[in-house]
Amino acid sequence: MCPDLRVFDADVVADAKTLSDIADWCDRFTPLVALDPPHGLFLDITGCAHLFGGEAALLQTLVRALARQGFAVSAAIAGTSVCARTLTRQASGTIVADGSEAAAIDRFPVSALGAGEAITTGLRRAGLKTIGDVASRNPSEITARFGARFSTLLAHALGQGDAPINPRKPLPDYIVEKRFAEPIATDTMIAMTLSRLADTLIASMEKQGKGARRLEAAFFRTDGVVRAIMVETGRPVTQSAVIDRLFRERLDALADPLDPGFGFDMVRLSASRTEIVVQEQRDLDAHVHDNDELAALIDRIAARIGGKRVVVHLPEDTHIPECAVLVAPAQHHLAAAMQAEWPDRIESEPPLRPLRLFEKPEPIKVPFATVPDGPPHQFTWRRALHAVVRVEGPERIAMEWWRQDGKQLTRDYFRIEDAEGLRFWIFRDGLYEGGVFDGDGEPASPGWYVHGLFA
Repeated sequence: MCPDLRVFDADVVADAKTLSDIADWCDRFTPLVALDPPHGLFLDITGCAHLFGGEAALLQTLVRALARQGFAVSAAIAGTSVCARTLTRQASGTIVADGSEAAAIDRFPVSALGAGEAITTGLRRAGLKTIGDVASRNPSEITARFGARFSTLLAHALGQGDAPINPRKPLPDYIVEKRFAEPIATDTMIAMTLSRLADTLIASMEKQGKGARRLEAAFFRTDGVVRAIMVETGRPVTQSAVIDRLFRERLDALADPLDPGFGFDMVRLSASRTEIVVQEQRDLDAHVHDNDELAALIDRIAARIGGKRVVVHLPEDTHIPECAVLVAPAQHHLAAAMQAEWPDRIESEPPLRPLRLFEKPEPIKVPFATVPDGPPHQFTWRRALHAVVRVEGPERIAMEWWRQDGKQLTRDYFRIEDAEGLRFWIFRDGLYEGGVFDGDGEPASPGWYVHGLFA
């Protein structure tokens, strides 16, 4: 019948990835794009059609552009998402005005509703072959026979209410964009475009007394590829120059450089997180000025290496050494870090805690101790033998009973110095007199660990 026919196994993962890529490309028409698996998309174009010369021009532009990329497209516009999806299956290219949904799909077969094979077969057996046949029946009869879900689907297809789509991304608070008849590709033009968009974005936010905390720049290539770059700030940004600088830092640090290909035909700048700007008397308060400079520095470093890599340390109300400090992103916890109160110590006395604390205590081998609860004379750590010459301690730290999981033991910590002058913070995990057991439930000797190193 068809000797040139080629058959391939379906690749569900690749199909889903392609659909997601197409959805990214469709962001150029509206930021509200929802997936309709396995091969459909919903676009909420409310308030967007006039930017493309009307609904007909938008539909034509979308279909032709995807066709140039090698995709066969069926598309339609209607007042409800279900009606639009029904039209794509039977009358691609149709545009239905609000209130005309029922007439537009009246003669379509019931399979166009996409209600599932079982319901479609049941409708046909009942003599209901078209959507008009089903719509002419009493809704209560349809509900009793085929269920409330199908009745709701039918009502939405007929324009009687609609379920909101579920966009892949939340709608940003502010959006500005620039389209180009001639695509841009140079760094200079990209930077100039971002700068102008930043001016417009700041002006829009300023009217409502807001500043941006999270910004995203999306670059739409002519071949359909979309590249999005995001930056975050610790405080609301109210100056376009700051936005320019942050995106310049981010673009310069990209491991995968921004490739314009044949050029970008659209650039969008959006603020997805904004806050009310609190006015402060900055000229007279040096402390506020210093904090602003520190926050700006953190933002620039975070834009270059990533926000999760710039951290601050916050004190935790616990005696457990490895839990006494909380590591948090500096952009979101700078104010708390500036106000944090740490335990005081006497400068003339040696520190009670090491400068370097291991994230996980490392085991050491201890041959014996002078007394059961005393420090060792020597120990082996990382295959090196260390002879102990000075000892301070013990400092006993009991595990917090309200957090115990049945495995935490009382620790005795010692500050020790070896013959080479190296200083360690070691501890014995458990006591010799009971409380330590092996895997068989038999009494065992406590383990020894090194938890940190002093300078």
